[in-house]
Amino acid sequence: MVDFVEAHRDAHGVEPICTVLPIAPSTYYDRLAKRANPPRLSDRARRDATLRPEIERVWEENYKVYGVRKVWRQLLREGFVVARCTVARLMRDMDIQGIIRGKPHRTTIPDKKTPCPQDKVNSEFRVPAPNMLWVSDFTYVATWKGFVYVAFVIDACARKIVRWRASTSAQTGFVLDALEQAVHDR
Repeated sequence: MVDFVEAHRDAHGVEPICTVLPIAPSTYYDRLAKRANPPRLSDRARRDATLRPEIERVWEENYKVYGVRKVWRQLLREGFVVARCTVARLMRDMDIQGIIRGKPHRTTIPDKKTPCPQDKVNSEFRVPAPNMLWVSDFTYVATWKGFVYVAFVIDACARKIVRWRASTSAQTGFVLDALEQAVHDR
């Protein structure tokens, strides 16, 4: 915002711009003074200014694959005394991050052409007796062997899981199996 005020101050003046923007004129003038005189910066801001180039150097020297933990460990090896959360904050501010292994897992592939099903219960999950309304959902869990999908049927009255089913594939069949088992049990 300070850069915006600086760019338009000749045309409109500082105070009118600051009244429109959520910034006090004193804040604007304080930032200008700190830019002109860096020793007026806070200790944290000065420390951040010295750490930013070091973090970027470590990240670039390691082919831009190091994440927060590895950049932090490398800085410690080089003699910098810095907290891990500080490295995480600065990397987030600098918009840099490490490479994440594996490809992202997509559980749902939406079909834009298919109309959405209607809400049959109008989001009213209060029922007077058990077995009047069941709801179903499924989720996935990452394991060492791959993903395991779990479908479950919940009784809306008791708010308890009536039946559940696990599968290694996210097909419709395993959700229906959980529902069929719940019907058979009840």
